[in-house]
Amino acid sequence: QVQLVESGGGLVQFGGSLRLSCAASGRTFSRYTMGWFRQAPGKEREFVARIRWSGEAFYADSVKGRFTISRDNAKNTVHLQMNSLKPEDTAVYYCAARPIASNEYAHWGQGTQVTVSS
Repeated sequence: QVQLVESGGGLVQFGGSLRLSCAASGRTFSRYTMGWFRQAPGKEREFVARIRWSGEAFYADSVKGRFTISRDNAKNTVHLQMNSLKPEDTAVYYCAARPIASNEYAHWGQGTQVTVSS
């Protein structure tokens, strides 16, 4: 079982930066692909970025070039560095863990609010 706790959300102005962190419990953190998702009010939850155990990263087109996902397997943490933030990035951001042998994210954090003012 993996438990995920996000932190680092907050209010930031247009063009600003935030760094989200996700702390994971459990001894098999490195066996999971870690992802970030977000959900804006009235919208479906959407994929933001994911990172494999190897460090290979994938991004949604909407954040490519602005966001960077990273992980520290020794510290059981994953981060999302968000630069050049826009009002449309406003959402609750969720950390999620997907077992290597699975196509679905099995574990989710409680979410952290990111608000970008114009």
